[in-house]
Amino acid sequence: MAALRVWSRCRRKAADSGLGGAGARGLTGKYEYDLLVIGGGSGGLACSKEAAQYDRKVAVLDYVEASPKGTRWGLGGTCVNVGCIPKKLMHQGALLGGAIKDAKKYGWNIPLPVQHDWDIMAKAVQNYVKSLNWGHLVQLQDKKVKYLNLKGIFVDEHTVQGESKKGKKTILTAENIVIATGGRPKYPLEIPGAELCISSDDLFWLQDSPGKTLVVGASYVALECAGFLTGVGLDTSIMVRSIPLRGFDQQMAHLVTDYMASYGTRIFRKCIPIKIEKLDSGKLQVIWRNLESNIEERESFDTVMWAVGRPPETKGLSLDKAGVQINPETGKVIVGASEETSASHIYAIGDIAEGRPELTPTAIKAGKLLARRLFGKSTELMDYDNVATTVFTPLEYGCVGLSEEEAIHRHGEENIEVYHAYYKPLEFAVAERDATQCYIKMVCLRKGDQRILGLHFIGPNAGEVIQGFALGIKCNATYSQLASTVGIHPTCAEDVNKLNITKRSGLDPTVTGC
Repeated sequence: MAALRVWSRCRRKAADSGLGGAGARGLTGKYEYDLLVIGGGSGGLACSKEAAQYDRKVAVLDYVEASPKGTRWGLGGTCVNVGCIPKKLMHQGALLGGAIKDAKKYGWNIPLPVQHDWDIMAKAVQNYVKSLNWGHLVQLQDKKVKYLNLKGIFVDEHTVQGESKKGKKTILTAENIVIATGGRPKYPLEIPGAELCISSDDLFWLQDSPGKTLVVGASYVALECAGFLTGVGLDTSIMVRSIPLRGFDQQMAHLVTDYMASYGTRIFRKCIPIKIEKLDSGKLQVIWRNLESNIEERESFDTVMWAVGRPPETKGLSLDKAGVQINPETGKVIVGASEETSASHIYAIGDIAEGRPELTPTAIKAGKLLARRLFGKSTELMDYDNVATTVFTPLEYGCVGLSEEEAIHRHGEENIEVYHAYYKPLEFAVAERDATQCYIKMVCLRKGDQRILGLHFIGPNAGEVIQGFALGIKCNATYSQLASTVGIHPTCAEDVNKLNITKRSGLDPTVTGC
């Protein structure tokens, strides 16, 4: 709410100074482009391609600053190059390793232990990502969107200076500008030796195996990367300062990390690194403090990866010259419901926008809807409520809607009913896998028709399961409607339909049969 009040004040200030109103005035023909997008990630590309369909002159500026370790990549942003796509592919590689072990129980004569070759996996993933880079370039060309491999910096409210890798500067003007520069991993440079470590920007482009790895952080990025590294047979540890998966339902988050621990990932809880040193052997010695015992400990690793946050890429844009206000605490751009910034013709979408989910599909949807409002006479706004997501840890966690904590905060504990169940996937039965952390939780309003506020699922193919239920929750589905729906047998998803034990009852929620 505070951010929105600041945004409102900034909008009034911009209007009074004559900076705003370009969208309302319509095109004047005085600018080079009808739309200029700064950032070639998922949101920026979606917005530019959608705008081009309305026969508008559109350009995209995209420039990748090398990571501190020197890693670069092509068009497509974080998701394509160093996020969702390579992450899911490497997660799949780890799952296949588990499937090979299960196969012996089903009669497949496969010599164990199996060996994983990082080089083969990395090259296959990197080649696929490069094919996507090329595909995005072709799509922009087909839709007549001008692609410029330039770093964009605001000169004034309608002017952006693009700078090439060689330092050549180009001035571009546009009636409307969209900022979609995303975020980059944080390096905690206050820790001596932090520069010796890598980030997720580097992990997916390593040519050689990272070997024994310490992942510092407990975000979804940290847990997903540590999960697939463990899955491909590497000695992997996670260092958690406070809580895992901040912002997610904490009961589910701890089940995820409990499974990871049983899966083979070491977890150093309540610990913070205080120094990293490079040894003569080439290994990295990490010295950390246990916050509970206040004891210093140390261990050497081949690779240390930071996963302690992703600040927005706004500092180098000279946003003040365009009258665009940011939240000084987060560095994110303050936006209104229409994605407008404090300058009425400048918009921000994706990870850099204050209060928006840092998710690829939301950026894509927001970008398309923005283009339709600007050029297609649409009035539809992006709806950020009940956006589903999945954490691709070894045992996947999918969710949509409110966490149990947030539901209680909003409605009061006495007004919330939580249905839950521990279940065993059929896939785990013959393979004799541990299903202790396979769990479903549905958070509902207690009175009336018990509208569903949130659904949380830990188990195989969590994303596929949650996607279907997300539609129902988006349509205000109730517990009674869900309970009356016949499930598909035998599936994990059917256990959602069969939920009938409440936390309030105190009964054992373990599923024992049909």
